[in-house]
Amino acid sequence: MKPFTIVIDTSSDLYEEYIEEHGLKVIPIPFFLDGVEHPRGYWQEISGKDFYSALGNGGVAKTSQINPDSFLEAFMEYASNREEALFIILSSALSATYQSSMIALADIKEKFPDCGIYPVDSIGATSLNSLLIKLAVEKRHEGLSAAETAAWLEQKKHFILGMVTVDDLMYLHRGGRLSKLSAVGGSLLGIKPIVNIQPDGSLALKEKVRGRDAALKLMVSYMLRSIDPDPWLENVHISHTDCESDAQKLAEMVKSAAKVRNIDISIMGPVIGAHVGPGAVTLVYAGNITREAYERKFYG
Repeated sequence: MKPFTIVIDTSSDLYEEYIEEHGLKVIPIPFFLDGVEHPRGYWQEISGKDFYSALGNGGVAKTSQINPDSFLEAFMEYASNREEALFIILSSALSATYQSSMIALADIKEKFPDCGIYPVDSIGATSLNSLLIKLAVEKRHEGLSAAETAAWLEQKKHFILGMVTVDDLMYLHRGGRLSKLSAVGGSLLGIKPIVNIQPDGSLALKEKVRGRDAALKLMVSYMLRSIDPDPWLENVHISHTDCESDAQKLAEMVKSAAKVRNIDISIMGPVIGAHVGPGAVTLVYAGNITREAYERKFYG
Protein backbone atom coordinates (compact mmCIF):
# COMPACT_ATOMS: atom_id res chain seq x y z
CA MET A 1 0.00 0.00 0.00
CA LYS A 2 1.34 3.40 -0.99
CA PRO A 3 1.68 5.68 2.06
CA PHE A 4 -0.83 8.49 2.10
CA THR A 5 0.04 12.17 2.46
CA ILE A 6 -0.70 14.09 5.64
CA VAL A 7 -1.61 17.72 4.98
CA ILE A 8 -1.72 20.28 7.78
CA ASP A 9 -2.36 23.98 8.20
CA THR A 10 -0.21 26.44 10.13
CA SER A 11 -2.27 26.43 13.32
CA SER A 12 0.06 23.85 14.91
CA ASP A 13 3.41 24.51 16.59
CA LEU A 14 5.45 22.01 14.59
CA TYR A 15 8.97 22.93 13.56
CA GLU A 16 9.91 22.88 9.90
CA GLU A 17 12.45 20.13 10.59
CA TYR A 18 9.68 17.78 11.75
CA ILE A 19 7.48 18.72 8.80
CA GLU A 20 10.26 17.99 6.33
CA GLU A 21 11.39 14.79 8.07
CA HIS A 22 7.93 13.24 7.86
CA GLY A 23 6.98 14.56 4.45
CA LEU A 24 4.05 16.64 5.65
CA LYS A 25 2.45 19.12 3.26
CA VAL A 26 1.33 22.51 4.52
CA ILE A 27 -1.50 24.82 3.50
CA PRO A 28 -0.76 28.17 5.15
CA ILE A 29 -3.18 30.28 7.13
CA PRO A 30 -1.96 33.84 6.48
CA PHE A 31 -1.50 36.32 9.30
CA PHE A 32 -1.06 40.07 9.35
CA LEU A 33 1.08 42.16 11.69
CA ASP A 34 0.40 45.90 11.62
CA GLY A 35 -1.18 45.52 8.20
CA VAL A 36 1.72 43.57 6.67
CA GLU A 37 0.72 40.15 5.33
CA HIS A 38 2.77 37.05 6.13
CA PRO A 39 1.27 34.61 3.61
CA ARG A 40 3.20 31.48 4.61
CA GLY A 41 1.80 31.38 8.12
CA TYR A 42 4.87 30.35 10.13
CA TRP A 43 8.08 32.19 11.03
CA GLN A 44 9.52 32.60 7.53
CA GLU A 45 9.45 36.42 7.47
CA ILE A 46 9.57 37.24 11.20
CA SER A 47 10.90 35.48 14.30
CA GLY A 48 8.66 34.48 17.16
CA LYS A 49 10.53 36.75 19.55
CA ASP A 50 10.08 39.77 17.26
CA PHE A 51 6.39 38.91 16.67
CA TYR A 52 5.49 38.71 20.36
CA SER A 53 7.65 41.73 21.16
CA ALA A 54 5.67 43.70 18.57
CA LEU A 55 2.38 42.58 20.15
CA GLY A 56 3.61 43.56 23.59
CA ASN A 57 4.46 47.02 22.28
CA GLY A 58 0.98 47.61 20.89
CA GLY A 59 1.25 45.89 17.51
CA VAL A 60 -1.92 44.54 15.97
CA ALA A 61 -2.04 41.00 14.57
CA LYS A 62 -4.89 39.46 12.62
CA THR A 63 -5.41 36.10 10.95
CA SER A 64 -7.21 34.98 7.83
CA GLN A 65 -8.60 31.58 6.89
CA ILE A 66 -8.07 29.04 4.12
CA ASN A 67 -10.76 29.54 1.49
CA PRO A 68 -12.57 26.75 -0.43
CA ASP A 69 -10.61 27.44 -3.63
CA SER A 70 -7.31 26.71 -1.89
CA PHE A 71 -8.66 23.41 -0.61
CA LEU A 72 -10.16 22.60 -4.00
CA GLU A 73 -6.77 23.07 -5.65
CA ALA A 74 -5.10 20.85 -3.05
CA PHE A 75 -7.80 18.17 -3.23
CA MET A 76 -7.64 18.11 -7.03
CA GLU A 77 -3.92 17.35 -6.94
CA TYR A 78 -4.49 14.16 -4.96
CA ALA A 79 -7.82 13.09 -6.45
CA SER A 80 -6.68 13.44 -10.07
CA ASN A 81 -3.60 11.32 -9.33
CA ARG A 82 -5.65 8.78 -7.36
CA GLU A 83 -3.60 9.46 -4.25
CA GLU A 84 -4.92 9.43 -0.70
CA ALA A 85 -4.50 12.40 1.63
CA LEU A 86 -5.46 13.13 5.21
CA PHE A 87 -6.05 16.79 6.08
CA ILE A 88 -5.80 17.81 9.75
CA ILE A 89 -7.47 21.19 10.12
CA LEU A 90 -7.84 23.94 12.72
CA SER A 91 -10.90 23.59 14.99
CA SER A 92 -14.17 24.49 13.30
CA ALA A 93 -15.13 26.29 16.52
CA LEU A 94 -12.25 28.75 16.05
CA SER A 95 -12.20 29.27 12.29
CA ALA A 96 -14.22 28.71 9.12
CA THR A 97 -11.25 26.83 7.61
CA TYR A 98 -12.75 23.38 8.20
CA GLN A 99 -16.05 24.49 6.67
CA SER A 100 -14.08 25.65 3.61
CA SER A 101 -12.59 22.16 3.30
CA MET A 102 -16.03 20.55 3.37
CA ILE A 103 -17.30 22.89 0.65
CA ALA A 104 -14.31 21.94 -1.49
CA LEU A 105 -14.75 18.22 -0.73
CA ALA A 106 -18.37 18.32 -1.94
CA ASP A 107 -17.19 19.87 -5.21
CA ILE A 108 -14.35 17.43 -5.74
CA LYS A 109 -16.58 14.41 -5.07
CA GLU A 110 -18.78 15.41 -7.99
CA LYS A 111 -15.84 14.66 -10.30
CA PHE A 112 -14.10 12.01 -8.21
CA PRO A 113 -16.78 10.33 -6.04
CA ASP A 114 -14.35 7.68 -4.79
CA CYS A 115 -11.48 10.05 -4.00
CA GLY A 116 -9.39 9.27 -0.94
CA ILE A 117 -9.54 12.74 0.60
CA TYR A 118 -10.19 12.83 4.36
CA PRO A 119 -10.49 16.20 6.16
CA VAL A 120 -10.44 15.93 9.97
CA ASP A 121 -11.69 18.71 12.23
CA SER A 122 -8.98 18.70 14.89
CA ILE A 123 -11.29 20.41 17.46
CA GLY A 124 -8.04 21.97 18.58
CA ALA A 125 -5.21 24.31 17.74
CA THR A 126 -1.59 25.03 18.59
CA SER A 127 -0.03 22.15 20.62
CA LEU A 128 -3.24 20.09 20.48
CA ASN A 129 -2.87 19.96 16.72
CA SER A 130 0.83 19.20 17.01
CA LEU A 131 0.05 16.14 19.13
CA LEU A 132 -2.79 15.01 16.86
CA ILE A 133 -0.54 15.31 13.79
CA LYS A 134 2.23 13.30 15.44
CA LEU A 135 -0.27 10.57 16.32
CA ALA A 136 -1.38 10.51 12.67
CA VAL A 137 2.25 10.11 11.59
CA GLU A 138 2.60 7.17 13.99
CA LYS A 139 -0.53 5.49 12.62
CA ARG A 140 0.71 5.92 9.06
CA HIS A 141 4.02 4.35 10.08
CA GLU A 142 2.08 1.41 11.56
CA GLY A 143 0.55 0.81 8.15
CA LEU A 144 -2.94 2.22 8.56
CA SER A 145 -4.63 3.67 5.49
CA ALA A 146 -5.78 7.28 5.27
CA ALA A 147 -9.37 6.23 5.95
CA GLU A 148 -8.35 4.10 8.94
CA THR A 149 -6.18 6.87 10.37
CA ALA A 150 -8.94 9.45 9.91
CA ALA A 151 -11.42 7.20 11.73
CA TRP A 152 -8.90 6.61 14.55
CA LEU A 153 -8.26 10.36 14.90
CA GLU A 154 -11.98 11.09 15.05
CA GLN A 155 -12.09 9.00 18.23
CA LYS A 156 -8.71 9.93 19.72
CA LYS A 157 -9.08 13.69 19.36
CA HIS A 158 -11.70 13.79 22.12
CA PHE A 159 -9.09 12.48 24.60
CA ILE A 160 -6.54 15.20 23.82
CA LEU A 161 -6.86 17.70 26.64
CA GLY A 162 -5.48 21.19 26.67
CA MET A 163 -5.41 24.32 28.80
CA VAL A 164 -3.63 27.64 28.53
CA THR A 165 -2.80 30.37 31.00
CA VAL A 166 -2.55 33.84 29.51
CA ASP A 167 -1.39 37.25 30.69
CA ASP A 168 -4.21 39.26 29.10
CA LEU A 169 -7.56 37.84 27.99
CA MET A 170 -8.32 40.94 25.94
CA TYR A 171 -6.33 39.42 23.07
CA LEU A 172 -8.83 36.56 22.96
CA HIS A 173 -11.73 38.99 23.17
CA ARG A 174 -10.43 41.17 20.33
CA GLY A 175 -10.03 38.07 18.19
CA GLY A 176 -13.63 37.03 18.86
CA ARG A 177 -12.64 33.94 20.88
CA LEU A 178 -13.98 35.08 24.25
CA SER A 179 -16.79 37.32 25.48
CA LYS A 180 -15.92 40.80 26.72
CA LEU A 181 -17.37 40.04 30.14
CA SER A 182 -15.11 37.01 30.58
CA ALA A 183 -12.11 38.91 29.24
CA VAL A 184 -12.55 41.85 31.59
CA GLY A 185 -13.15 39.55 34.53
CA GLY A 186 -9.93 37.68 33.85
CA SER A 187 -7.69 40.68 33.21
CA LEU A 188 -7.57 42.07 36.73
CA LEU A 189 -4.19 43.00 38.17
CA GLY A 190 -2.19 39.93 39.19
CA ILE A 191 -4.89 37.47 38.09
CA LYS A 192 -3.72 34.70 35.77
CA PRO A 193 -6.66 33.11 33.94
CA ILE A 194 -6.77 29.50 32.78
CA VAL A 195 -8.67 28.81 29.57
CA ASN A 196 -9.68 25.26 28.59
CA ILE A 197 -10.24 23.73 25.17
CA GLN A 198 -13.88 22.64 25.19
CA PRO A 199 -15.34 19.40 23.73
CA ASP A 200 -16.26 21.21 20.50
CA GLY A 201 -12.87 22.90 20.18
CA SER A 202 -13.96 26.31 21.46
CA LEU A 203 -12.35 28.17 24.37
CA ALA A 204 -13.77 28.85 27.82
CA LEU A 205 -12.42 30.70 30.85
CA LYS A 206 -12.41 28.19 33.73
CA GLU A 207 -10.16 29.45 36.49
CA LYS A 208 -8.68 32.72 37.78
CA VAL A 209 -5.77 32.49 40.19
CA ARG A 210 -3.30 35.02 41.53
CA GLY A 211 0.19 34.68 40.13
CA ARG A 212 1.84 32.66 37.35
CA ASP A 213 3.23 29.94 39.63
CA ALA A 214 -0.23 29.28 41.06
CA ALA A 215 -1.65 29.00 37.54
CA LEU A 216 1.00 26.50 36.45
CA LYS A 217 0.52 24.40 39.60
CA LEU A 218 -3.24 24.32 39.08
CA MET A 219 -2.81 23.18 35.48
CA VAL A 220 -0.60 20.29 36.63
CA SER A 221 -3.12 19.42 39.35
CA TYR A 222 -5.95 19.12 36.81
CA MET A 223 -3.69 17.08 34.54
CA LEU A 224 -2.97 14.58 37.32
CA ARG A 225 -6.65 14.21 38.19
CA SER A 226 -7.52 13.56 34.54
CA ILE A 227 -5.00 10.73 34.17
CA ASP A 228 -5.73 9.13 37.55
CA PRO A 229 -5.19 6.38 38.67
CA ASP A 230 -2.14 5.78 36.45
CA PRO A 231 0.07 8.90 36.34
CA TRP A 232 1.75 7.93 33.06
CA LEU A 233 1.88 10.02 29.90
CA GLU A 234 3.39 9.13 26.55
CA ASN A 235 3.70 12.69 25.24
CA VAL A 236 3.21 16.14 26.71
CA HIS A 237 3.27 19.26 24.56
CA ILE A 238 3.99 22.68 26.04
CA SER A 239 3.99 25.82 23.95
CA HIS A 240 4.59 29.43 24.91
CA THR A 241 4.44 32.92 23.48
CA ASP A 242 7.97 34.11 24.20
CA CYS A 243 8.06 33.09 27.87
CA GLU A 244 10.27 30.01 27.63
CA SER A 245 11.32 30.13 31.29
CA ASP A 246 7.69 29.60 32.34
CA ALA A 247 7.35 26.77 29.82
CA GLN A 248 10.48 25.12 31.24
CA LYS A 249 9.15 25.57 34.77
CA LEU A 250 5.87 23.90 33.77
CA ALA A 251 7.80 21.02 32.17
CA GLU A 252 9.72 20.45 35.43
CA MET A 253 6.45 20.47 37.38
CA VAL A 254 4.97 17.88 35.03
CA LYS A 255 8.05 15.64 35.28
CA SER A 256 7.98 15.85 39.08
CA ALA A 257 4.29 14.96 39.23
CA ALA A 258 3.98 12.18 36.63
CA LYS A 259 5.91 9.63 34.59
CA VAL A 260 6.37 11.12 31.13
CA ARG A 261 8.17 9.57 28.18
CA ASN A 262 8.57 12.76 26.21
CA ILE A 263 7.95 16.50 26.70
CA ASP A 264 8.07 18.82 23.69
CA ILE A 265 8.46 22.55 24.26
CA SER A 266 7.93 24.95 21.39
CA ILE A 267 7.12 28.56 20.70
CA MET A 268 3.48 28.98 19.71
CA GLY A 269 2.87 29.69 16.05
CA PRO A 270 1.65 33.13 14.95
CA VAL A 271 -1.79 32.02 13.73
CA ILE A 272 -2.90 31.18 17.28
CA GLY A 273 -0.36 33.37 19.07
CA ALA A 274 -2.01 36.41 17.52
CA HIS A 275 -5.11 35.62 19.60
CA VAL A 276 -3.51 34.87 22.98
CA GLY A 277 -0.77 37.50 23.05
CA PRO A 278 2.62 37.44 24.81
CA GLY A 279 3.04 35.51 28.05
CA ALA A 280 0.81 32.51 27.31
CA VAL A 281 1.71 28.92 28.22
CA THR A 282 -0.18 25.79 27.13
CA LEU A 283 -0.28 22.29 28.58
CA VAL A 284 -1.47 19.53 26.22
CA TYR A 285 -1.61 15.74 26.67
CA ALA A 286 -3.72 12.68 25.89
CA GLY A 287 -5.78 11.90 28.98
CA ASN A 288 -7.69 8.84 30.16
CA ILE A 289 -11.02 10.63 29.83
CA THR A 290 -12.68 12.63 27.08
CA ARG A 291 -13.04 16.40 27.17
CA GLU A 292 -16.74 15.98 27.83
CA ALA A 293 -16.02 13.72 30.82
CA TYR A 294 -13.33 16.17 31.98
CA GLU A 295 -15.86 19.00 31.97
CA ARG A 296 -18.37 16.95 33.94
CA LYS A 297 -15.75 15.79 36.44
CA PHE A 298 -14.31 19.20 37.27
CA TYR A 299 -17.07 21.68 36.49
CA GLY A 300 -20.30 19.73 36.75
